Amino acid sequence: MTTTPGPVAPRDWRAPAAACTTVLLWASAFVSIRSAGDAYSPGALALGRLLAGTLALGTLLVLRREGLPPRAAWPGILWSGLLWFGLYMVVLNWGERQVDAGTAAMVVNTGPLLIALLGARVLGEVLPSRLVAGMAVSFAGAVVVGLSMSGRSGAPVSGVALCVLAAAAYAAGVVAQKPALRHGSALQVTTFGCLVGTVACLPFAGALVSEAAKAPLPATLNMVYLGLFPTALAFTTWAYALARTTAGRMGATTYAVPALVVVMSWLVLDEVPAPLAVGGGLLCLAGVAVSRAREQTGHRRGDRAQPVEGA
Repeated sequence: MTTTPGPVAPRDWRAPAAACTTVLLWASAFVSIRSAGDAYSPGALALGRLLAGTLALGTLLVLRREGLPPRAAWPGILWSGLLWFGLYMVVLNWGERQVDAGTAAMVVNTGPLLIALLGARVLGEVLPSRLVAGMAVSFAGAVVVGLSMSGRSGAPVSGVALCVLAAAAYAAGVVAQKPALRHGSALQVTTFGCLVGTVACLPFAGALVSEAAKAPLPATLNMVYLGLFPTALAFTTWAYALARTTAGRMGATTYAVPALVVVMSWLVLDEVPAPLAVGGGLLCLAGVAVSRAREQTGHRRGDRAQPVEGA
């Protein structure tokens, strides 16, 4: 007796579309940071960006009448706000004063590997051997990038180190945010995470006021753009997609960021990373590819597993 298979449910395109929006806007952020970094110091730029983002998100939250997130969401909101919205943005701004946008993006995109490692430790996600190998390759790539920059002035190795620190803060922030999304909406978690980061950056308020008075208009517009689009919009679309998958899988969506940044920085800033830096960046991405290969060769049952409960 033969059976007729039932209709296949159409795939929901909203989460992939949200992830693609995030990737494109985050890539543009590396270029805007470089553009605004000549007029604004790292802390002032982070605070101005967060203020613009918090204002936009807060307005949307009020219009949608979503209110405060549940109490259970607050630990994740606080930690992601401090690590991702606060620390990450300051150290990335600092690092991009010393390295070009493409190199910064390549180094920061070791973050997905760290997300997977932390996801295994904290959220109970699987940590395959391929992931460990990929991490080693990507770390070697970050070292090559640092060596390629060592001959330039201004201690650029420290700039690469700051980008590595930014990657670690980004990864920790993603893993901290994931549990909060079980209890609060993407908009709630993003809005209050952004608010926490803003409060953490308030010590830079004096610098922001004094620098804004002297900054050229394009630099200030870049800062506002960073707050409205790569922060308010992109972090919300990220949270929306993250709530519908695991942290490790979501981190994999950012693998395209460095390539987009290199193209954007070449078109907008006329920046092209040094050849050895490109080689190191490719090593970073090769490590990511090694870790990603598990999804293509692994057990199909795992592909159909639901997101980890408690993540």
